[in-house]
Amino acid sequence: MSAEIGVPSSTPHGRDVKGLHGHEDVNVGEIAIGVIIGRTSEFFDFFVYAIASVLVFPKLVFPYVDPLTGTLYSFAIFALAFIARPLGTVIFMAIDRTYGRGVKLTITLFLLGSSTVAIAFLPGYEQVGWVSALLLALFRLGQGLALGGEWDGLAALLALNAPERRRGWYAMIPQLGAPLGLMVAASLFAFFVSHLSAQDFLEWGWRYPFFVAFAINVVALFARLRMVVTEQYSELFQRRELQPTTVSDTLRAEGRHVVIGAFAPLASFALFHMVTVFPLSWVFLFTDQGPARFLMIETIGAAVGVVAIFASGNIADRVGRSRLLIATAIAIAVFSGFAPQLLDGGDVGEILFMVFGFLLLGLSFGQSSGSVASNFSRRYRYTGSALTTDLAWLFGAGFAPLVALILSSRFGLIASGGYLLSGAACTLIALAINRQIDGRDK
Repeated sequence: MSAEIGVPSSTPHGRDVKGLHGHEDVNVGEIAIGVIIGRTSEFFDFFVYAIASVLVFPKLVFPYVDPLTGTLYSFAIFALAFIARPLGTVIFMAIDRTYGRGVKLTITLFLLGSSTVAIAFLPGYEQVGWVSALLLALFRLGQGLALGGEWDGLAALLALNAPERRRGWYAMIPQLGAPLGLMVAASLFAFFVSHLSAQDFLEWGWRYPFFVAFAINVVALFARLRMVVTEQYSELFQRRELQPTTVSDTLRAEGRHVVIGAFAPLASFALFHMVTVFPLSWVFLFTDQGPARFLMIETIGAAVGVVAIFASGNIADRVGRSRLLIATAIAIAVFSGFAPQLLDGGDVGEILFMVFGFLLLGLSFGQSSGSVASNFSRRYRYTGSALTTDLAWLFGAGFAPLVALILSSRFGLIASGGYLLSGAACTLIALAINRQIDGRDK
């Protein structure tokens, strides 16, 4: 990822960049590294909270109810961040327009860091009663607001600088953060769960991953901040028209693409939780197997997901992104008909579920972010991409663990397959509409 894309010196843009910076190259590798760092830190924070929602919060915050109900309460608070994300985008886009991207990211850094580290100091129900749940909800809302404001535009800048025949390859780069973040988070929790007694883990062991998340978020945000405020990247953002617009203007001009973009990746996002958060809750609640073992299975599955995401880039560049997404949505629909039941199939069933699930997830998730984003005009791409991301996570992922666990606990694992099937159907419908509107294959 060290390739550079030259700006033609014969254009005004090329002459301006050469005059300002003494060279004409845009280092795409540097942008890609910044994107991967940012997404990995975001997903690591996401998975640390998600794993704690299964292993910790039901006992720490909701000990007065049965484990299933406590986990459902935890998943309800988990969803608050996804509800807050669009609001965070509205607030921080206004800050971006008024004070600049550097000020926005600095405030985001402190809000996300303070919210994450505050969770590490969360008192339990035995210490403060119902206030524990209230504090957890407030900290989770703070994380959601910060995640909405964390949009730095580097992913959009990377897409705009992608060679015409390598758009699929560059579209998959930001998606690598998800499996990488899961691998680190799951491994870290597996270490503490396997090396500490249940009492020590619940009292203090679980808090360490949140301190690590705080440190990673600070380092990652400072690294990205260092990039986006430089003269070179400020010029690139301006030349590429990656400037914040008001949410209302963006929705009026590009609302159709925002809506389609929010629903196009639902198959990927529904599967995302079906192979990450939900199966951990099912195994922990309804089997006699320890969480450390399944966390390591998830780590292996995430490694398969990394390989599949890389493969998605090459496949999309050969057959077209839309064709790949349609094929994977159909495959996910088939997968939903039998795969969830594998979670009741012991070691072999769980491994098969995770490996095949992450294989499909990598192929679909690797291209989901770029399926509609390229439809945005340059003027609205910065804000439009942020809104699309927020809404896609809200509709496709925010309530997925909660809904899947409710359905499975009441009607069996086959019901969670029905939820996954609905996501695949939404993706196929959204992609069909997008093809009609756009009239060309991406």
